Amino acid sequence: MNYFEFYGIPESFAPDAALLKKKFYQLSKQYHPDFYANEDDEKQQEILELSTLNNKAYQTLSDPYKRLEYILKTHELLVEGAKPQLPSDFLMEMMDINERLMEVDDGNELGHITAEVLAIEGDIQESIDRFTAGYESLDDTAKENRLNEIADCYYRQKYLLRIKESLNTFASRF
Repeated sequence: MNYFEFYGIPESFAPDAALLKKKFYQLSKQYHPDFYANEDDEKQQEILELSTLNNKAYQTLSDPYKRLEYILKTHELLVEGAKPQLPSDFLMEMMDINERLMEVDDGNELGHITAEVLAIEGDIQESIDRFTAGYESLDDTAKENRLNEIADCYYRQKYLLRIKESLNTFASRF
């Protein structure tokens, strides 16, 4: 079941945190397994599954990164093992950073590369913030376009994460 539907709230990249928590606690009480101890095994299993669903839904929807990933998955824009088509200019920029990283021989140079990567990361996050703003009020066609833009940013972010991991590896040398 869709987590947003489970909580009875509209799909949003920025749901009301207080409402989310309220729904979580309300359903935690409603589906607490102890209240169903005298029920048959089938009912107890159903309640356990609903309780588990409530916990997973809250963990996902209360975390901005997990929530973004979840929304993209529900719209089938993130598929396990799929190779995203990233723009060639972005890939060239990443290749340039990787090459410079492989040749880095002092901490100062590493600091410049790190600053560059953090700036790119900031730009990507700004784009995500811009594309997710007002998402709920868009029509279906506009939502689909925004979701594609957000998915592109998500894949750039994931690619950049690998660069950041390399940076951390190289940083330990200096």
